[in-house]
Amino acid sequence: MAAMPVVLDGDSLTLDDLIAVATDGAAVSLAPSAREAMAASRALVDHHAAGDAAVYGVNTGFGSLSDVRIPRDQLGALQLNLIRSHAAGVGEPLDVPAVRATALLRANVLAKGHSGIRPSSVDALVDLINRGVHAVIPSRGSVGASGDLAPLAHLALVLVGEGEVLHRPGDPASARLGGAEALALAGLGPITLGAKEGLAFINGTQPSTAVLALALHTLQRVTRAADVAAALTIDALRGSIHPFEDRIHAARPHAGQRAAAANILSLVTHSAINASHAMCGKVQDAYSLRCAAQVHGAARDALAYVAQTVAVEMNSATDNPMVFAHDGDIVSGGNFHGAPVSVAADVLCLAACQLATISERRCDRLMNPVLSDLPPFLTRDSGLHSGYMMAQVTAAALASELKTLAHPASVDTIPTSASKEDHVSMSMGAALKARRAAAMAADVIAIEVLCALQALDLLAPLTSSPALERVRTALRALVPTLEADRPPSPDIAALADAIRRDDLTRATGVTLQ
Repeated sequence: MAAMPVVLDGDSLTLDDLIAVATDGAAVSLAPSAREAMAASRALVDHHAAGDAAVYGVNTGFGSLSDVRIPRDQLGALQLNLIRSHAAGVGEPLDVPAVRATALLRANVLAKGHSGIRPSSVDALVDLINRGVHAVIPSRGSVGASGDLAPLAHLALVLVGEGEVLHRPGDPASARLGGAEALALAGLGPITLGAKEGLAFINGTQPSTAVLALALHTLQRVTRAADVAAALTIDALRGSIHPFEDRIHAARPHAGQRAAAANILSLVTHSAINASHAMCGKVQDAYSLRCAAQVHGAARDALAYVAQTVAVEMNSATDNPMVFAHDGDIVSGGNFHGAPVSVAADVLCLAACQLATISERRCDRLMNPVLSDLPPFLTRDSGLHSGYMMAQVTAAALASELKTLAHPASVDTIPTSASKEDHVSMSMGAALKARRAAAMAADVIAIEVLCALQALDLLAPLTSSPALERVRTALRALVPTLEADRPPSPDIAALADAIRRDDLTRATGVTLQ
């Protein structure tokens, strides 16, 4: 079923909308109210462009060249030169979902009516999304100062018939097309920039916000999957469910902690494995089991902050100068600074690290027969077979790398633009790091799930809870029981994909928080 169209008004875009456009191909249109707001702000820009007073970005140079006055007959050339000169990115290009999300967010910001751009120019940007014209946007080159200038300039180049476009993305033989050729193939034509329009296209945090939003969406799914993985492992290690009773967490009522505890308790309840060791005499489990709700909960609360920041930033005007049509003012400010995005991206990395490090410790306990009372490395014929020995090593490698990704990018700054931009956010670097961390956390949780499923198989004929048995049935259709050594890598990849699709959570048949 085709995704519902997304209508942009500058104020109400959601993360679900972004995902629908970025990954599901939803169409985009502009709300009538947005057209009215843009027309009003454009009229004010045209008024100032025709006047004699110096207005930054309209009839002056940029950055440290803001004191240079530009003649009226060169204002269009000024904007085109801005786009060309700022397209200085390097490195691997953003993938198609990130490009689509970037274009969507920029169109939504322009729709607010504080940029002074013509509605027809925003229509051209929306056309790129709807016709599948995906600009080649190098991922490196932004310090998140006056926004993500370089990435947005590469996007804007395509609008004027320059730059490069990904042709048949996903095709191994895919080539790049020039902007003019790609527009022609899509039945589109280049636009001619008016006063301030080049600046309107590139002033803002949309690329870093887009990358962060995609990372957030992934890690939200990983977080739910982590609760399922913990429940599988706790049952397989014959851990206690009492640490997840609500009365414990009501006494320390962090929202994320209570949600994680409720999830794990609901998943393990009615397990025959759990009932089999009710009188075993063991007093306490290791922290990686007993404190799962506290650690997962802290990650959840961190993601709640990230989600709030992303929701605000997706619907925020990040231009400079800002056009206030109703007041008749054009005012310079600093909404382009990416500090909110970079801090949120760093927090997401911390959340991913918390989920992955405790998951790896649970996985290690499954490997060790002294701690698990299961066959070494979860294989019946250990020695001849190595079982999941190396899968746990991979989890350890990923957990260690995630610790390096948790080092904050937002604390760094370096002066640019002849020290006019003397404090920068590094929001793009932080967001790229966050997306990598979210993907790696999914892999770590997938390894724990792989090992926990094997452990449950080794406990047969005892069965787990109905919810976890549904998970086992669904995932065993993807990854069969390990009877003899085989490469774990494809199985890890299959389970990680199931986590990213949210299939693992849905397989429980339980509504998880």
